[in-house]
Amino acid sequence: MTFSSLIPQIGVMQGRLLPKYKGRYQAHPVGYWQDEFAAAEKFGLSSIEFILDYNDHEINPLMRTDGLDEIKAAAARTGVAVKSVCADYFMEAPLHSADSAVATGSMEILNKLAENAVILGITDVVIPCVDQSSLKGEDDKKRFTEALTRFLENNRGIRLNLALETDLGPQEFGSLLEALPFSQITVNYDSGNSASLGYDIKEEFGVYGKRITDLHIKDRLHQGGSVVLGTGNVKWDNFFEELKQLNYSGVTIMQAFRDDEGTQIFKKQLDWLQNQLKQIQ
Repeated sequence: MTFSSLIPQIGVMQGRLLPKYKGRYQAHPVGYWQDEFAAAEKFGLSSIEFILDYNDHEINPLMRTDGLDEIKAAAARTGVAVKSVCADYFMEAPLHSADSAVATGSMEILNKLAENAVILGITDVVIPCVDQSSLKGEDDKKRFTEALTRFLENNRGIRLNLALETDLGPQEFGSLLEALPFSQITVNYDSGNSASLGYDIKEEFGVYGKRITDLHIKDRLHQGGSVVLGTGNVKWDNFFEELKQLNYSGVTIMQAFRDDEGTQIFKKQLDWLQNQLKQIQ
């Protein structure tokens, strides 16, 4: 596996090639999600990272038997796979919630999602601990590690990565990972979020780079929002160099800046990314 082989493996975050669902920046597009498979095929993308929202989660195809069949059919028609899920559900109902009823309900959702993910051949479920689901203190971390430990003890040998996305600093995140010494606990690395928080890419990769299995490609301003790739504060030379050193071969998802429609701005940024990767070859 060479680093340049990332190029045909680029995927897209669900909804980025479609009009916004109810005006939301990122959401599962209820009722027209199937349309994105053909769009992704047109762009030569390999996969779509599905989103499991808190709202309407019960009708998300990821959570229904007939929905799994629909996903399989769409993938078969287009050659665009679903290899990963961004479980935004857990931003609204964290696994580490101090409310035991919320935490119990979220564990039930994780169990069902994991079961269906394995059926679909999904490799990574991203569990976001950012914004309202941030791990704000030791109690949060304790509940979180206990929840994931319990899940993995109840699902021994499961072939599914739980890729953690946090806003913790590199050393603090590293300590959290040390408390979760399971091969299925991996890292989702979001380039834009890291830049926004002012973290050092080399330090981050030095601490947990080998556990990264899912990338979100994004650019952001320091302490600011998303911007077009190459115009923000991500130190892309360092980013690509670290990936090259790792010989990274995991999931790579475009979660870049979007406008109301998505396709034209997406194509501009996909071209930029592919040009950067070709230069590295």
